Amino acid sequence: MKRLAAIALLLACLASHAGEPLAVGSKTFTESVVLGEIATLAAREAGYPVEHRRSLGGTRIVWRALLEGEIDAYPEYTGTLAREILQLPNADLDGLRSALAEHGLAITAPLGFNNTYALGMRAEQADRLGIKAISDLRGHPGLRFGFSNEFMDRADGWPGLRAAYGLSGTQGNGLDHTLAYHGLADGALDVIDLYRTDAEIARYHLRVLVDDRQYFPRYDAVFIYRADLQQRAPHWVTALNKLAGQFDADTMRQLNARVSIDGVSEAKAAADWYGVDAEIALDRTQRIARRSVEHLRLVGISLTLALLTALPLGIWAARHPRWQQWVLSATGLLQTLPSLAVFVFMIPLFGIGAKPAIAALFLYSLLPIVRNTHAGIIGIAPELRETAAAIGLSRRAQLYRVELPLALRSILAGIKTAAVINVGTATLGALIGAGGYGQPILTGIRLDNIGLILEGAVPAAVLALLVQGLFELIERALTPRGLRLLARE
Repeated sequence: MKRLAAIALLLACLASHAGEPLAVGSKTFTESVVLGEIATLAAREAGYPVEHRRSLGGTRIVWRALLEGEIDAYPEYTGTLAREILQLPNADLDGLRSALAEHGLAITAPLGFNNTYALGMRAEQADRLGIKAISDLRGHPGLRFGFSNEFMDRADGWPGLRAAYGLSGTQGNGLDHTLAYHGLADGALDVIDLYRTDAEIARYHLRVLVDDRQYFPRYDAVFIYRADLQQRAPHWVTALNKLAGQFDADTMRQLNARVSIDGVSEAKAAADWYGVDAEIALDRTQRIARRSVEHLRLVGISLTLALLTALPLGIWAARHPRWQQWVLSATGLLQTLPSLAVFVFMIPLFGIGAKPAIAALFLYSLLPIVRNTHAGIIGIAPELRETAAAIGLSRRAQLYRVELPLALRSILAGIKTAAVINVGTATLGALIGAGGYGQPILTGIRLDNIGLILEGAVPAAVLALLVQGLFELIERALTPRGLRLLARE
């Protein structure tokens, strides 16, 4: 009996894993998304259900998602693992394997290309100034540097490079990697950071400066995955390892060019390389409908939770003057925090995806509802309160029969404000894998595709207007006719 029970338990565990979809992650640049699509195809060809959670954010966000089991694998680079993540600048591949094993992770052998960082500038400007190597930049302190946000703060990025070469060029704020190319082409920037397999290097006729002090390490592309995949999805691990050595720099550059220059989707480019049929892409209407459902979910859940919390808080603050300043100050402080920072702060608590986005939107929704509820109640004329008490109404009855009806317009105005703010702020949820209208906006920025940007921006604006109109109708329906007439006077 014990043996049968053990077999039954084993079969149950296998069945639960078989039905549990695997997840691939990728960072917010084209090459990572393409490699993520290839890893996804490898899992599907091996017979496993899998989803690709694309463009999750920078290195730290995707790394944390892997550690916490939000994703099972993603493409990474040995230089990033050694210097930025594990803080082992001199580690070789075996050293990385040993260090990753302590975290319950493993990596494949290198895929076959070294996508190291580099600095680049317009070839004609480099020729005119006689600049061939990074050290030559020291003789031109007036050059304007523009680096991607992540490169500016990485351990293997600008701070260390500046110290190693003694550079002192004019450095601006960080910007998106794709937008840096536009700045270089438009003459607004002189020097930017590159990935050596970027298709834009040839497109914009750039000079890749020689790293004459060999500051940048090798960035050999690999797939990093959770070690327990050996038991959960052994055939997928085998497929990932078979991808080792299958890419060279030219192949990867061509794949990147198909997406960023030719306008082919990452899924199509990956499928053509893999030799399988790409899944039929959704048309624009279907994509907008799908993103609308995701966006409404983010806004609806967060707003509902905020209403259930903020309305009682506003009432309590109005009835307890000693505490009202504390309540209003606390909710006001939340509103002053940078929205992107709040989204990222929620990741350690809720992982990636919709949950941290909903939590951040909930916090941002509190202030308008609390403040307007409080203002609406304390703005009621004292004579009305005295009359309600004089006729013997209890505190509860005064609240429901007098205070809330009279404060209703103010309360609904606060809810409407929170809802409209939520619709716009929810687009940031795409940075942490929550989907919604922010997804096509981010993809459009990365691919320099105005159509994709508008595919997210226009529906978001329309939804904000619809939400505003809906709450105005609700306000009209719930406000007693006498109060509406009084407001008109």
